[in-house]
Amino acid sequence: MSTTKTVAVIGASADRSKYSNKAVRAYLRQGWTVFPINPKGGEIEGLKSYPSMKDLPGPVERVTLYLPPAVGVRALPDIAAAKPAEFYVNPGAESEELVAEAKRLGLEPILACSIIEIGVTPAQFPDE
Repeated sequence: MSTTKTVAVIGASADRSKYSNKAVRAYLRQGWTVFPINPKGGEIEGLKSYPSMKDLPGPVERVTLYLPPAVGVRALPDIAAAKPAEFYVNPGAESEELVAEAKRLGLEPILACSIIEIGVTPAQFPDE
């Protein structure tokens, strides 16, 4: 297996004030291969954005979720099908329903900020 870690950022945004954009930048800075997921497509921080998990070119080790809970629940079947080693549900993306459904699908949701987990803070990434 390669030494480069892979992450899918679900709900990635081109808006640099959004935490999902800060996550893309944080993972890039830490040397990860980043796959932004946004149904609108296009580019985010110079990376091709994928409409869904099903469109990724290969497997990812980590999925980090930045969607409102009601939207996130609908993304869970595709996340479960990808079988990531780690599944982060960031603050604001969690709900009892989402966590219960994730577990039912065989995922083990980690309720934490994935940016902090990789050793940086969102404040290190300015909004402009």
